[in-house]
Amino acid sequence: MWDFEWTMRVLNILLNIILNSILLKASCVGCRDLVTLYTVKDITAIEAVQRRYTKRLPGFGGLSYTERLKRLNLLSLELRRLHADLIYCYKIVFGLTNLSPGDFFEKAPLLSTRGHDYKLYKNRCYTTVRSTFFSERIVNTWNILPADVDFSSLVSFVRTVRLVDLSGCLRCFGSQLAV
Repeated sequence: MWDFEWTMRVLNILLNIILNSILLKASCVGCRDLVTLYTVKDITAIEAVQRRYTKRLPGFGGLSYTERLKRLNLLSLELRRLHADLIYCYKIVFGLTNLSPGDFFEKAPLLSTRGHDYKLYKNRCYTTVRSTFFSERIVNTWNILPADVDFSSLVSFVRTVRLVDLSGCLRCFGSQLAV
């Protein structure tokens, strides 16, 4: 015989994981333009929400944050935000939004053969405020994408960019969470 209480507890855990994943993904993508998480302090504060939540799940309390994320098949919020920014950048560069690419980015002159053919020109920022704008903070990450990222369609771009190790682009946790 099966234990009804145990089954309900397991279903509750699975439902919480699914809802957590949906809500965190929605908040990460939806609030991307409203809040610029520039300082390590801000990023750590937001990441602490996911840390606390995953630690409270039964059986996950004694695991490290990295191990909890791997077992739950989640990415850190910082890495999710970086993926969302890259996807938004792709949409702007390839005209999949109502925004003009020229208002945000300038194509870099092709002086080298490394990486992909869609590199963007990096403007020099003299103030910290300007460097936190979307059009400035995403350029370095966009330009270091390897040549094997598929730019042929949005679906293929999303699929291949998720395979890229972006640990060098994370401000807070670096290589700990970029798996």
